[in-house]
Amino acid sequence: MRSRLAIKIHNLIERRFPERRLFLKSETDTRFIRLKPETQLFTFLAGSAVMAWAILATAILLMDYISAGNFREQAQRDQFSYQQRLNDLSRERDARAEEALAAQERFNSALARVSSMQSELLASETRRRELETGIEVIQTTLRTVMKDRESARLALAELQEKANGSETTLAAADNGPVPMGFMAEALARTAQERDRIEADAQTALVSAQELEREIKLMHERNDHIFQQLEEAVAISVEPLDKMFRKAGLSTDSILKQVRSGYSGQGGPLTPLAISTRADGQPAADELRANSILNRMDELNMYRIAAEKAPFAQPVLSPFRLTSPFGIRRDPFTGGRRTHNGTDFAAAHGTPIHATADGVVTKAGRASGYGKMVKIKHAFGTETLYAHASRIHVKTGQRVSRGDHIADMGSTGRSTGTHLHYEVHVNGKPVNPMTYIKAARDVF
Repeated sequence: MRSRLAIKIHNLIERRFPERRLFLKSETDTRFIRLKPETQLFTFLAGSAVMAWAILATAILLMDYISAGNFREQAQRDQFSYQQRLNDLSRERDARAEEALAAQERFNSALARVSSMQSELLASETRRRELETGIEVIQTTLRTVMKDRESARLALAELQEKANGSETTLAAADNGPVPMGFMAEALARTAQERDRIEADAQTALVSAQELEREIKLMHERNDHIFQQLEEAVAISVEPLDKMFRKAGLSTDSILKQVRSGYSGQGGPLTPLAISTRADGQPAADELRANSILNRMDELNMYRIAAEKAPFAQPVLSPFRLTSPFGIRRDPFTGGRRTHNGTDFAAAHGTPIHATADGVVTKAGRASGYGKMVKIKHAFGTETLYAHASRIHVKTGQRVSRGDHIADMGSTGRSTGTHLHYEVHVNGKPVNPMTYIKAARDVF
């Protein structure tokens, strides 16, 4: 059975691949090679397999090349789009920086105006005290003059009655003329004294009226100064209040902490006492002045708090934002990962600055961060500066806003020179751009 099947297979193969002989002839001998059908079939199958593998491999390489080309084009398009976006952000950043400089100039101008108006207010209040004291003196003099005038009138009336009585007595006695020179002289002196007192009283009344008009004008000037001060303080306080609220910080809590714990230069402003009322109750101008000074004290505390919270930018030289806060594609693995900070790319060695007053809690190497600096600030905030090439501070050192704390580098898990900047509030990472953007209209 097997032999028949083998014979049939052999016959089928022989039909396709008949036996062939290859003759090899030399000068002295002739030889041949016999190619059996099975050998020819095997050679054909082997060649077909090699050809099929070559075609398949060529197709795979061609598809891979086409796919790689499309991927490169897509990557180039994405890179171009990303570059355009970065350029737009850079232009927007420059525009915001110019707006911030203009706002800072307006802020400084408003503060200078407030200081000038405060000095003018203090000078006007000093003048007002002097005028009120002068009015009291004039009123006292006027009351004294009125009393003297009334006494002179009474004395003159008594003298006239005595003179009339003397003339009657002398006429009844009929003993000849009696000299009346002393009586006329006394009456003349009394009349002159009365006239002088009346003139002094009239002069005092005119002076009092002039002082009243001057005080009225001074009140109008003070009201105008108060109004300008109130507007200037409102313009100065409002941007700071918005800045803290945009950053998600409680302004009441911040002001309370600054008021209770601030112990540096300066301090609360002393309310101005301008009341001269006898009952000791504060006047309307005093209440208004104290209200303005309280607002100025609030402005002063806001400025102190702004120095203690991370509202500044860590890089003041030209830079690019290369990676935002949040979910991103990891530059090493390509997978989606959480990015707890913002990356600022600039030249190697670019200075890195502290964004607020605080104390350095770590200055050295850390896994993944390379050389990094961590600073603890007020209000439960912390900042972290990673991938530095050089560190200029030590653990436990107190730094101020704007201090040069490190140089930009590429240490740790980094693909190139940049600063990885993080902001933590009560131990949780938040978007650093929230603070930077909140301060654009102020600093």
